[in-house]
Amino acid sequence: MNDCLDLAGQLMMVRLFGAELDADTDAFLRAHKVRGACLFRQNMVDASQLSRFTAGLKDAMGPQALIALDQEGGAVVRSTWVPAPPSAMALGAAGDESLAREVGAAVARAVRALGFNWNFAPVLDLNNNPHNPVIAERSFGAEPSTATRLALAWMAGSESEGVACCVKHFPGHGDTHVDSHRDLPTVDKPLEELQRFEFAPFRMAAASAPAMMTAHIVYPALDPVYPATMSRPILTGILREQFGYQGVIITDGMDMHAIAHRYGAGEAAVNALVAGADMVMAIGSRETQVETVHAIAEAIRSGVLPMSEVEARLARLNALADRHPAGPAAYAVEHEDRALMARAWRAGLTALKQPQRPPRGSKVRLVARADVVSDGVSEAGVPAASIAAALGRLYEVELVTFADADSFAWDALPQDGRFTILASTARKRYGPHARATWRPDLHVALWNPYQALDFDTPALLTYGFAPPAVDAVVAWLAGEIDAPGRCPVPGFGA
Repeated sequence: MNDCLDLAGQLMMVRLFGAELDADTDAFLRAHKVRGACLFRQNMVDASQLSRFTAGLKDAMGPQALIALDQEGGAVVRSTWVPAPPSAMALGAAGDESLAREVGAAVARAVRALGFNWNFAPVLDLNNNPHNPVIAERSFGAEPSTATRLALAWMAGSESEGVACCVKHFPGHGDTHVDSHRDLPTVDKPLEELQRFEFAPFRMAAASAPAMMTAHIVYPALDPVYPATMSRPILTGILREQFGYQGVIITDGMDMHAIAHRYGAGEAAVNALVAGADMVMAIGSRETQVETVHAIAEAIRSGVLPMSEVEARLARLNALADRHPAGPAAYAVEHEDRALMARAWRAGLTALKQPQRPPRGSKVRLVARADVVSDGVSEAGVPAASIAAALGRLYEVELVTFADADSFAWDALPQDGRFTILASTARKRYGPHARATWRPDLHVALWNPYQALDFDTPALLTYGFAPPAVDAVVAWLAGEIDAPGRCPVPGFGA
């Protein structure tokens, strides 16, 4: 059984608790031969702490350790002090493959310097659903070939700097109304439509992507019972056999409600491995991690997971780790990468309906949500006071904040001739109350671009709220730059 436990641990990626590798966690990793760890914002303080943490993990997990994070760009980043990459849709709006490659390489340089060798990016989901609650600007766009070319250019940049990518979320999370972190979505489309749209990026990426992440979504046309993460017809039948994919398949987090509210942790892990996954992301509690490793070990011992399949999975994981050794590495070009990221954010800046610039020194009323906390997927948004300070470089700013757009008295805002700017800093779209009762002079959509569709007014889209995105807005307002981007999803006119 001990041999089976050792094998099981090598098929797992775990979440860690705290910002240091404590003795108990170190012992757990070594005892179970766990070789994968995914770090989140709560594990990170600064560069020196994080480099120390990842070095400890590599020592505990061995030279073939896989140390991962989600550093997509835009709102989904974990290391927030490194140069801030634009979101995928900002790069989609720029439409420049060379720029996408440069950004992918810069992201890799930053995370490799911190000790990571695996980045769960880029997103290959095609976002054609304006009400998608979790993808939106994380997608490069809606047109399969264009979005995939940009994503694969980003991936090639990362590969050139020694960091493995993991494209996600196979076979496609773009057309959902439900966030799989909170419930189990269904994409009920005929096979022909899935092949033409959702499948297309993953089919194009199959020859080059070092890893793919599964989606916790049911596709009735493919498997009416199991979500893709646990579906052998999808992971083995389509991805391995039809697409000929030879890289690593890893599940999305098995603690997400789409899975954890329906299956036991051990049962779900075994189902995913039997379906064709190579690694299970067991990022729940230590209790569920222990349950997972023992369930996988029992599946190996009993033959539910045949030894030949275990060996094939280990070979793929070993190859991934050997090609991309964990760091840390020197980071000598941080200043240059910050300039690159600023240029990339500006390249994606998009203007809708011919917005006008109020003259410098004007009296401006800024309306914004007071603060935006993390939703568990994305990082915390930019506080209203920070936007007011940025606009204060140009204008006399009166700041009006709201806590809840659905209950705020939009019609009570003064009609006194001040140029009014709405800055949208959340992902959630506006409801009928706001849309029916108010109209700003300029809408600056600093996160979800689809919010620009909620008001019939001129808009600027940044596709993200990082400091260089806000700086790009200020530069446009000052007349220093144009807004050359073109929104890469349907519904946005010029």
